[in-house]
Amino acid sequence: MPNIAQQERTALCQTFVQVGPDAPTLCGDWTTRDLAAHLVLRERRPDAALGAILPALAGHTEKVQNGIAAGNWPALVEKVLDGPPRWHPAAIDKIDVASNTAEFFVHHEDVLRGGEGWEPRELTPQLAKGLWAALPQIGRLALRKVPVGVVADCPGVGRRSIKKPKSGHGSVVISGGPGEVLLSIFGRDAVAQVTFDGSDAEVESYKNAGRGV
Repeated sequence: MPNIAQQERTALCQTFVQVGPDAPTLCGDWTTRDLAAHLVLRERRPDAALGAILPALAGHTEKVQNGIAAGNWPALVEKVLDGPPRWHPAAIDKIDVASNTAEFFVHHEDVLRGGEGWEPRELTPQLAKGLWAALPQIGRLALRKVPVGVVADCPGVGRRSIKKPKSGHGSVVISGGPGEVLLSIFGRDAVAQVTFDGSDAEVESYKNAGRGV
């Protein structure tokens, strides 16, 4: 049976087919074609993927990604669906779940919520559990620039601290489903169905800080 990362990968590719290559996303000015190319580059071109974290290589990353995006759309979606090659660490099931569950969920929502008239989907218990388990690991990376502490409160699932506050700061409690909290952590506050509990100053500090991987 496919793991939850593979299930979300398949669901995203089905959405790609439904909306086509020119649909808007929540990733700035990227269309679905650009997003699909990013996912292929991430898994198949590690030399170019480094540009996402090393500014000196950003130009190379953009050039390679644009080249991938220029290809045939059905073939591009098929490459995303095929997943990483055998030499890639994510070809190992446990690494795939750890590194791709949140990635594909967030990018799937980037497409689903990128247009108008969207409705939140009902997550399977397995996916909700997987996203809940991913919150601490993702939080350490995505919230590294956030000065306040962050606590996730997911009714019916649990409550946990996902980031400790820096000196002189308090904490903010983010309430919502695990997927909605994850979207907020990745900076998708405009569409994340969450509520915040904390002082006005701390909530503003959270919202104004750079978030995301």
